[in-house]
Amino acid sequence: MSYTDATIQVLSPEGEIVENDKTAPYLPLVSKLSDAELLEFYRQMAVIRRFDTEAAYLQRQGHLALWIPSLGQEAAQVGSGSAARPQDHIFPAYREHVVARMRGVDLIKIIELLRGLSHGGWDPKDHNNFHLYTLVLGSQALHSTGYAMGITLDGAPTGDAEKDEAVMVYFGDGATSQGDVSESLVFASSYQTPQVFFLQNNHWAISVPVSRQSRTPLYLRPGGFGIPGVQIDGNDVLASYAVTRTNLDDARAGKGPSFIEALTYRMGAHTTSDDPTKYRDEAELDFWTHHDPISRFVLYLRAKGADDAFFAEVAQEGEDLAADIRKRTLTLPVPTSSAMFEHVYSEAHSLMEEQAAWLAAYEASFEGSGS
Repeated sequence: MSYTDATIQVLSPEGEIVENDKTAPYLPLVSKLSDAELLEFYRQMAVIRRFDTEAAYLQRQGHLALWIPSLGQEAAQVGSGSAARPQDHIFPAYREHVVARMRGVDLIKIIELLRGLSHGGWDPKDHNNFHLYTLVLGSQALHSTGYAMGITLDGAPTGDAEKDEAVMVYFGDGATSQGDVSESLVFASSYQTPQVFFLQNNHWAISVPVSRQSRTPLYLRPGGFGIPGVQIDGNDVLASYAVTRTNLDDARAGKGPSFIEALTYRMGAHTTSDDPTKYRDEAELDFWTHHDPISRFVLYLRAKGADDAFFAEVAQEGEDLAADIRKRTLTLPVPTSSAMFEHVYSEAHSLMEEQAAWLAAYEASFEGSGS
């Protein structure tokens, strides 16, 4: 699956602005972006890719239990994340590393989560309303819709784009096959929530292709719930930004929920426990490599005058972040087995105490046995 006649693409793979009927509503927003904002788009995409590769190395070297790469999906995330306003609430899945960084999350928190040191990660109130990673597929859609319903029941939106809150939730193509997402669309439509559903269609639900999951483009699916959908080139950071900003502002204006399908591609494995060579072919990978989100944006920025010094500076920033993450990861403690019983309930619970005591006794039974 690749782009369709419905796909909104503002920046071509050759790094040129596309002007047509589909892009016309969004080009004014793109034209208002300053050079500093455009350079920041690149900085965020390039730096997170370097972090992503370093985290994968750490996992392979035994320092993480698992890593969930975002390689290839940087434009979808940076564009949409940049479109959100500070007061907005963002509900991620588990691959939105750069959005977390943009909202103030120290990336070592994600490392701790995937090392088994944390059962949550961070307090959303302290991180610009960026909510917790959700490993249970699609459940974050319910969380986001519930929060958005609360905004509506509290009497918002008022129409003030600078103050009103909107909600955005990220999920993948595989999650659209889950009942949680469909139920979220039902309630979002019924309550006309100020909400954007942002689907990163990276074409594979682990080893199941999106063509197996849906006989129609996924952006058409929310129409059955009364929610408008649009399909964008998710490897185009400008389209991701402009379409998401428009939809979020519409949500604040009382126009209800909307749905964005961002066509992108998972360049690597689903997680480090997956081997994508078992189920996808080289031709598909070659197509999406040609449409790499960072490469096309480099072409665009160079045409606008970005020089080697800027790209070298960003590359060094990426190396510095990777080195810092590695250094701090290697000093993290090994999680204790008893930690799994902590914070399961808000107060002490007899069942947790009983299970913790059983495990402690079981582990003690091996002492002195040579096992």
